This record gives sequence, structure tokens and C-alpha cells, in this order.
Amino acid sequence: MAQTTVKQLASEVGIPVERLITRLAEAGVSASTESDGISDEDKLKLLRHLRDSSGSKSGGKLGTRKSGVSLRRRSTSELKVNTGRGATSGRTVSVEVRKRRTYTSRAEQEAENEKAREEEAREQAAKAEQDREAQEAAEKARQEEAERQEADAKAQREHEEALRQEAEERARREAEINAQREAKEQADREALEKERAKRTVRVDDARSRAQENLRRAAESHGRTEEDVEREKNRGKRKELHVAEGKQGRRKSKKKRVTRSSKVNVATEHGFERPTAPVVRDVEIPELITVSDLAQRMAVKGGDLLKRMMKLGVMATINQTVDQDTAYLLVEEMGHNPKPVKSESAEETLIDEVRAEEEEVEGVSRAPVVTIMGHVDHGKTSLLDYIRRTKVQAGEAGGITQHIGAYHVKHDKGAITFIDTPGHAAFTRMRARGAEITDIAILIVAADDGVMPQTKESIQHARAAGVPMVVAVTKMDVASADIEKVKSGLSAEEIIPEDWGGDTMVVPVSSHTGEGIDDLLDAILLQAEVAEFKAPVDVPARGTVIESSLEKGRGPVATILVKAGTLKRGDAILAGPHFGRVRAMFNELGEQVKSAGPSIPVEILGLNGTPDAGDEFFAVADEKKAKELAEFRQTREREQRLQRQQA
Repeated sequence: MAQTTVKQLASEVGIPVERLITRLAEAGVSASTESDGISDEDKLKLLRHLRDSSGSKSGGKLGTRKSGVSLRRRSTSELKVNTGRGATSGRTVSVEVRKRRTYTSRAEQEAENEKAREEEAREQAAKAEQDREAQEAAEKARQEEAERQEADAKAQREHEEALRQEAEERARREAEINAQREAKEQADREALEKERAKRTVRVDDARSRAQENLRRAAESHGRTEEDVEREKNRGKRKELHVAEGKQGRRKSKKKRVTRSSKVNVATEHGFERPTAPVVRDVEIPELITVSDLAQRMAVKGGDLLKRMMKLGVMATINQTVDQDTAYLLVEEMGHNPKPVKSESAEETLIDEVRAEEEEVEGVSRAPVVTIMGHVDHGKTSLLDYIRRTKVQAGEAGGITQHIGAYHVKHDKGAITFIDTPGHAAFTRMRARGAEITDIAILIVAADDGVMPQTKESIQHARAAGVPMVVAVTKMDVASADIEKVKSGLSAEEIIPEDWGGDTMVVPVSSHTGEGIDDLLDAILLQAEVAEFKAPVDVPARGTVIESSLEKGRGPVATILVKAGTLKRGDAILAGPHFGRVRAMFNELGEQVKSAGPSIPVEILGLNGTPDAGDEFFAVADEKKAKELAEFRQTREREQRLQRQQA
């Protein structure tokens, strides 16, 4: 008899092959693949196993359990359908009705009900557990919220206490500043009163001399007092007196009657002539142009020139007059002169800037570090390694020709470096770099030791009163001798720390990078001890590092901002020059819009090249900056003439 394969049997009973192999293995039939044969005896063994396991003797698909007994009933009937071709024509259709009714066991139904009850109990228990967890979470959240509110209230109380203390401290500082300002104003008033008394004597002398000149000029031209009185009354309106008997001699002409309608037109203007002369308080600096003086008195320049000619003073509209002459002219024009001392105005501007900086709390700023030393000792190479650039290759002969200012953002912090020349011809530049720095780095080559410009740099740093850090370069050279360097430094009264002194000596190499991190740590340690701070939200103040006149750009100045924030468009006063910042560039040549404390920038917009070392201020009134700049230029010119005459 031919055997049936596992695959064929699975297809006949309608179940997967894997499930049939599992059932055969449970019945004790050895069949593992779909190609194995199944005998009739194996089939009977599988059937007995299925009956025993399911407790059912009815047939069905393998592996299924019958939950009840299904009865099927089929009935057939005939239905005659009319086709519409006559009463006798029609077609008979057989209709088969199939019915099926399933009877389930009561025990199985109870088991299912019990199972449903258990499932419902489990769901209720899980829901109760979830409710309990939700209550615990809500209680925990309420406790956390209460703790957070308590912490917020505590922080609020601490913040209010800090604000109160800060307000008290600010009020105390303001009271001190006001007291100092009042004392200074009182001293200035006393000095002004003394100066005014002296100037009154000088003005009286000048007035008497001017009247004498006027009298002599009148005599030389043959004018009399009547001529003078006639000139004074010239232009004034006089009343016309007509005799009573002479009135009405001329006949009035008849007016032509026109039919044109009259139009009411207002012939009066809104200006009313002042009933009394307007007296103004005119501030007079030490030097002022005639046009500016006329503008302050609100008179025409031609009228002022006529009055000056009558007083014997010959000048043009753009010519500058001194304070005494301007004082006399203002009095002659009927106004109140108020002399202003330019030096006091300059000091007032500086005091206002300082007071505003003191009112604002300072923030930490980057230290300004100046690198000084002998020529060709590796100053620029060391800075190149820190900046990861190549500046030294672009210098003439590899020697620094000017002061270079760079702002470096290192991993350990921000530092502003100022590289000074080491050649003997650049003594003034080294002194200038020491004056504007916070920390001085003294560069000494390990193979050369202490040289003449090294000693000069030590003197500059001591004169500026800044702390020094010694960097011994070229440690990768075979002839390097650090003990020789320390001996040379001790001869200049600079004792290293390992010799019992207080000066940090760091050996470095610009080629291998040895000791660079130690040098930066030493710089930042000095800065942390000194606590360098500067206000930010105030007008900028700083120092001019260098300036030049470039073709196509005009006056260019490299400045270092010490306090405040310099913005593009600010009006600045730098030495005897002024202007507005048209553009700003950083050390990489990129345009920037603002520069804070300890930031070096290159600016355009000044009307000249200020000297290196001049202090600059950002002012709100450009006209005031112009007056101070002109006063400084005049003062420098007079000092230069005095030196030439001496």
C-alpha cells in the first residue's frame, strides 16, 4: 500500500506542516520532515492521540477542540417563476435552505463564565493598584510642589535682601559722589569768582583802550559828537509833525467805484516785534571764531564785524579772536558774557566719564599682556605659536617694526597680547607698551641670556608698576643654558621663585610647544590674583596704540578699549583730533560693530592721526569734542612755538 507524505496529509486536513509534525511527535510517530511517509497505522495512532487529548469522538480539523455539538438541517423546495410569456409559460427553480444549530456543554459554559469572572477580578485588582499608584504619585507631586514653593520663597527673600543691600550701597556711593561733586563745584565756583574778578580788571582796561582807540579814530576822520549821535539814531522812526492850518490843502482824489467784490485778506503776519531787548547768556571759550560768536548772540555776522571795526578791531568772519576781545564784543552788543575755561571743560569731561564708570558695576575682563625683550629673542614666534598664525614671516627681516595688538581666545581663557619691537631704535614703543599693559612678559633667549634691550624692558615694566613673568625661549637649542639666564636676571634684581624670589620663570619653546601651557597658566594666575574688572554699559574710554595715514583710507588709528563699549557711529575725542567711527576692524581685518574692554580695534573716521599713547573718549556731543580738539591743537601750537623761541 502506498504511503502518504506529511505534506500531503497536512494539505488534506488543512493545517500547517510544522503543526502536523508537532502533533505526530506528541502521538509517538517519527516524522521530522515534510517528505517523510505516514502509514495507515500512524494515522490511526495520531487519531487516537487526538481523541484522548480533546475528549471528543467526533471528527474535525486536527488540533481543534469541539466546544459543542452542531446539527445541520437541509430542506429543498421548488419555486415556479413566471417568465412573462403567457399564463402557461414559466420556469421551476429549486430552492435549498440550510440550517445549522450548535449545542454547547453547560460545564464548558460555566468554565468560560468562571474564567470571565477571574479576568474581571484581575482587571479590578489592576485598576485598584493603578489608583493607589496614582494617589501616591499625586501625594509625592504635592510634596515636591510644596518644597519647590518654599525654596522659591526663600530664594525670593534672599534676592530681595540682596537688592536692598545693593540699593543701600548704591545710595551710599551716590551720596559720597554727590558730596565730592559739591565740594569740587564749590572749589570751581571760588576759582571762577577769582578768575572773573581778575578778568573784570582786564576787561575794564580793554574797554578803556577800545574807547580811546574809537576816540582817536573819530578825531582822525574829523567826526564830531553830533555825527556819532546821528549814526546812533539812524534807522529809527521819527514822527512827522504838520501844522494845524496847513492840513487838507491837497484835494483827495475820487475813488473809482468798481463792481468787484471785496475779499477779506489778512495783511498782518504772526511775528510781533519784541517790546524789550533780548539779553542772552553767551559762553565764551578761550578761542572762538567770529561766526560762532555771532551765532551764539543770534546776530548777523556783518553787524558784529561793523561793531568790531568801530572798536578798532579788524577781523574776518572766519578769524579767531581771544577770550578778552570776545568778552568786550558781547558786552557791547548788550548780552551777558560767561567766560569758560577750556581746561576746566576738559577736566569736567574726564570727571564725568570717571564718575559714570564708578556708578556702573564692573565685570571681569581679559588681561592685557605685553611681550617685551631683546631683538630676535623669539617674541613674535612665541605669539605665533599661541595664535596659531604666522605674523613673524611678514615683518621686515623677521624683526617687528610696530606694536601689534591681538585678542586671543585660548582654551584657558581670553588674553589680549601686545607685541613690542625689541630693536634699540624702538625704545619709545617699548615704553608705550609697558604703560598700557596689565602684565608684562619678559622674553629672554636661553642661548643669549640677558641683553641690553632686556634690561631696558625691565626698567619700563618697573616704571609702569606692572607684574612680570619671565619666559625663557629657545629651549630646544643645543646651547640653551637656563642657569645662565637666571644668573643674569638676579643681577638685575629679578630673583626667580626656585631661587627664593617672587618672579615666575617659565622655560618655553616656540617650535616644540614646550612650556606654553605653563606660561598661559602663569598669566591667568596673575590675572586672577589682580581681578581685572571694567564697566561695559558706559561710553568707551581707552588708549591709542598707534596711528598712520593710509592711502585710500585716511587716518587710521589702532586703539585699545579700557572701559565701556565702543560702537560704530560714536563720536570720539583722541588727543587733538576728533571724528565719528566710520568703520572698525579686528586684528584679522574683519569688520566689527562694537568692541568691549580689553579689545584692540582699528578705527577709521578721525580728522587726523593722534599720537601713540593719547587717551580717547566717546562723547555724546560732537560739537563739544570739536571745541576741545581745537583748544588742544592751539595749546600744542603755542607750546611748540615757545620751545622754538627758547
